[in-house]
Amino acid sequence: MANSPQAKKRARQAVKRRTRNVAKRSEFRTVLKSTTYAIDAGEKEAASAALKTAIPVIDAMVSKGLIHKNKAARHKSRLTARVKALA
Repeated sequence: MANSPQAKKRARQAVKRRTRNVAKRSEFRTVLKSTTYAIDAGEKEAASAALKTAIPVIDAMVSKGLIHKNKAARHKSRLTARVKALA
């Protein structure tokens, strides 16, 4: 357990950051799944709309440091290619 005041504060900050990161990671996975489900259903308009909402969320995850920029680029590229394949 943390004994010094600094360690106690760092423990409090870690809890707050962990809950925020869990929520953001959940949002990230949700937008990926919603886009994937729209693609699998074959709905071109819904898939492109879901992709337009997913890309800013993916970029926000990179800026917050939750995922690596290459992972974000890979997800965006694969989703975009699958949406374009529906046409």
